[in-house]
Amino acid sequence: MVKLRLRRKGRTHYPIYDIVAVDSRQKRDGAYLERLGYYDPHTKPSTIKVDPDRAVYWLNIGAQPTDMVRELFSYEGILLRRHLQFKGKTEFEIQEAVKEHKRIATERYFRRAELRKRRFELREKEKQQQSEEQAKAE
Repeated sequence: MVKLRLRRKGRTHYPIYDIVAVDSRQKRDGAYLERLGYYDPHTKPSTIKVDPDRAVYWLNIGAQPTDMVRELFSYEGILLRRHLQFKGKTEFEIQEAVKEHKRIATERYFRRAELRKRRFELREKEKQQQSEEQAKAE
């Protein structure tokens, strides 16, 4: 069985991953059939480069993506592209839909990052207020 999965490379404590098509019996960093792209989790937002035509090809012939690769493909719009191809959409319609999907996903990423930042600031304010109240009580 062919799997689409991540292949680790990069420095110690600074991994970068290749997205590869590989026989499921191979080791994580062993021989692979084809390199489809790469994923760098250290940039904000993460850098993901994938050849969508080859990824769709491997999905169509039965390759199974791992959970992480499925998430990356979803974010990049590859699963959407495959779905629209099955529906018989033109290449222009597919490209427009994928572009819109990427815009929405990027906006969602930054919106969620802003919410995390606000939550962190509120927690810090609450801790500061509690410490001031304790100082007054003593």
